[in-house]
Amino acid sequence: MEQRLQTQPGLAGSGALAPDRNRVLRNTYWLLALSLLPTVLGAWVGISTGIATAMTPGISLIVFFAGAFGLIYAIERTKNSPAGVYLLLAFTFFMGLMLSRLLAFVLGMANGATLIMTAFGGTAVIFFAMATLSTVIKRDLSSMGKFLMVGALIVLVGFVVNFFLQSSALMLTMLVLCLGVFSAFMLYDIKRVVDGGETNYVSATLAIYLDLYNVFQSLLMLLGIFGGERD
Repeated sequence: MEQRLQTQPGLAGSGALAPDRNRVLRNTYWLLALSLLPTVLGAWVGISTGIATAMTPGISLIVFFAGAFGLIYAIERTKNSPAGVYLLLAFTFFMGLMLSRLLAFVLGMANGATLIMTAFGGTAVIFFAMATLSTVIKRDLSSMGKFLMVGALIVLVGFVVNFFLQSSALMLTMLVLCLGVFSAFMLYDIKRVVDGGETNYVSATLAIYLDLYNVFQSLLMLLGIFGGERD
């Protein structure tokens, strides 16, 4: 979500040749798969050490935004060098670490492990559906960008406001909206790579990773709310 609010990529590379587009798409998928390893490691470290849960919600929110925006900025500045890849992997580790607070909460439920696997499976299904649609849809989806940016902004503001209001109804609304917005963003981001609108695989990976992260987090929270079982 954070990258959306920092910059909206243009379509300057839309004239890329088919071999170049395929190379960027292939590298994006490989780096995306690789980025899951630091995410899992970060989540494991967070749960094992309790570092995320030890922070108050307010401190956790500040650390999350500062770390995420800082690393995203650094990635975009170095995306054309090997440092961009290393920073991206560091970013995914950090995101896994911050996700550990939610994972630890869900694992405290009787069916927590099942809920996590269900959310992971649901995210995978959405990803493969959006990836397939990106190769089937022939129309240009670049016009979706502005509307999705507005949606992402609404989601971000809604979650920040609800941090203070603690409204269950607003939380559910924001989770459903977040799930819909970032599922659509996933299609948009993959389609841009397929069409040659994004020619840097580091930026492409970062964008799709954020889509996956927000979809997974939203699914897991919804599953925890409606399907969580207490001991």
